[in-house]
Amino acid sequence: MSRISSKFNQLAQKSRKALIPFITAGDPTLEASLALMHAMVGAGADIIELGVPFSDPMAEGPVIQAACERALIHHVSLRDVLSLVRDFRQKDKETPVILMGYLNPVEIMGYSEFSSQARQAGVDGILIVDLPPEEAQELLQHTRHNSLDTVFLVAPTSSTERIKTICAESSGFVYYVSLKGVTGAGHLDVNSVGEKIAELRQYCQLPVGVGFGIKDAASAAQVAGLADAVVVGSAIVKLIEESGTDSAQACQRVSALLSSIRQAIDLQGEESSQRV
Repeated sequence: MSRISSKFNQLAQKSRKALIPFITAGDPTLEASLALMHAMVGAGADIIELGVPFSDPMAEGPVIQAACERALIHHVSLRDVLSLVRDFRQKDKETPVILMGYLNPVEIMGYSEFSSQARQAGVDGILIVDLPPEEAQELLQHTRHNSLDTVFLVAPTSSTERIKTICAESSGFVYYVSLKGVTGAGHLDVNSVGEKIAELRQYCQLPVGVGFGIKDAASAAQVAGLADAVVVGSAIVKLIEESGTDSAQACQRVSALLSSIRQAIDLQGEESSQRV
């Protein structure tokens, strides 16, 4: 069983929901990212989603686009991101790490080398935004051989047939994009999210995580009442941007946000248990 599956099983036994924060590796430096990863775990993160910087991050809004640009100023590469995970694993061998990024850097490295190097570094799963499951079979051969989970995205516009395909090819969990548009955009429609997750659960035995549009403790708690995991990205990355090169301040501000979200998620879970 993968570290991701084990984490979800552990949380389910405690009736808790997973908190998955996102940061872009190398924003503003790799050293700062390492400190942030450990700080996020200390603040209650269950799984870390680590963005691989890319020059054309098509699914990202202005906040995460700017984070990629800051990382790329220092020429942070996919190999650097793998080295960052290796450094993280020196102190933390338990927290699952998912790489989130785009296909181009993976293709350049090669599917076989990427998958083996990722596993050796301590990566647990990957989410390639611009690789649909219909075109992922070659990569999936290598990720499965190296026991890497592959997470695919379900959109609000995904048809029933497409949901079935995504659920069949995913492992670890399924990521539901809660709104139409890019990261950090739009208003979270909780009712629509609930309807889509209900449909997803008809065809998927995996945990369901929800991201895009979750900005604070209140929105996180609402989503936690529907899903198995809450993904928070742009709100965190914005705090990093505002902290500039002060990594200690970034860690402090990000930890405070995640602690408030963790508390809200857990409180929502307790209230749900009492109602049952």
